[in-house]
Amino acid sequence: MTTYDDRASLTDLTTTAERVRRSVESVIEGKPEVVRLSLTVLLAEGHLLIEDVPGVGKTMLAKALARSIDCSVRRIQFTPDLLPSDITGVSIFDQQRRDFEFKPGAIFAQIVIGDEINRASPKTQSALLESMEERQVTIDGQTYELPDPFMVVATQNPVEMEGTYPLPEAQRDRFMARVSIGYPSAEAELRMLDVHGGASPLDDLQPVAHAHDIVKLIDAVRTVHVAEAVQRYAVELVAATRQHPDLRLGASPRATLHLLRAAKASAALSGRDYALPDDVQALAVAVLAHRLLPTAQAQLNRRTAEQVVLDILQRTHVPTSAGGAAPAHPQHRPGSPVYGGQPGARRL
Repeated sequence: MTTYDDRASLTDLTTTAERVRRSVESVIEGKPEVVRLSLTVLLAEGHLLIEDVPGVGKTMLAKALARSIDCSVRRIQFTPDLLPSDITGVSIFDQQRRDFEFKPGAIFAQIVIGDEINRASPKTQSALLESMEERQVTIDGQTYELPDPFMVVATQNPVEMEGTYPLPEAQRDRFMARVSIGYPSAEAELRMLDVHGGASPLDDLQPVAHAHDIVKLIDAVRTVHVAEAVQRYAVELVAATRQHPDLRLGASPRATLHLLRAAKASAALSGRDYALPDDVQALAVAVLAHRLLPTAQAQLNRRTAEQVVLDILQRTHVPTSAGGAAPAHPQHRPGSPVYGGQPGARRL
């Protein structure tokens, strides 16, 4: 049963999220779906991987999201000579106190921007594993809690691979979603020339939400109801990746959990206190594709992980409000979800 306080929290969520969305879109022209996904990951307590070619605004998106929220922000430029202690921190011996003093690293912030994360060595990349999953850092046997909210927004360039280290599967699996910004339309690029031509709009960007507001919104997202049929649908989608002939590595149980959390956040952003199969469908590619490894034969046939997820979406039956199952819509594509092939959707 949804209480009055829960409804009020969801109302606050949509209002605050709308302010943040408008703030980020004032910098990122013509990419509303990318901005919405970024907010979804933030409210779902996840981490975001922005992967695209140079010059499309990967770092600009991360900075705009960080500056729109009044919280602590650290930017890490990943380079081959970056050390794990530069990220996590180090204990230094204090001569006066005759004791070790911990100096926090760049990870001790509420939003951490990791620029070109694949340019650091695997040893340095692994320094993020504990903090991203458990939201803590262990140094010399001492555990330090990270601030709340905590989000890592990392960027990487998948084209220029010289001098880079591909992210290991364990690292990619800790990112809730991967997004590609893509090139802007001609109209959006013209507007960008007007807005960005004289000065960077980031210079005038002011916070429109506080960190404690985001914490309250995250708590509101946790109250979103997910029916058993929707949970089973998410499990079936993920399980299908482990049996698909074009994949040598399917999605993990962590992927199922991330998919469900993201669906709850997406429902809350839409003003609903319950999740639909639509929410799961719309997020499946962003949440699952970067975790999958195609087989060598699939790569020869130029079958991408995104195409495999779309194939699974078409083959997996969608639960209906009546509790049964309907075939997945043959024309389904991300961003245009359907609900059991029906024009209207009701709460399960």
